[in-house]
Amino acid sequence: MSSDKPSKNEDEYFARKDLELLKSRRQKRQEDALEAERRSHYMKCPKDGHDITTESFHDVQIERCPHCNGIWLDAGELEDLMAKEDTGLIGRVFRDISISLKGSKGSE
Repeated sequence: MSSDKPSKNEDEYFARKDLELLKSRRQKRQEDALEAERRSHYMKCPKDGHDITTESFHDVQIERCPHCNGIWLDAGELEDLMAKEDTGLIGRVFRDISISLKGSKGSE
């Protein structure tokens, strides 16, 4: 029996373990970086990067940038605003936006 055979198996075992450890650490770093990137953009204005605030508009929670006055709506909020009885100009604008957005999704 050769004296280097157990050592070779042991070296291969630890080399595999080291590789697995390196891969898992690399994956963890990538996941942490993605999470940090997501957190750095949370509640930030997509136009100018300033903090946005949540405000109530006709009993619907919307996000608004106090710097550029941009308004952002989450899924379903446009429909909630349109369901309000106010059919004035703003209601027609929201309805037109909703119709055009639904039309563009169908063409993709």
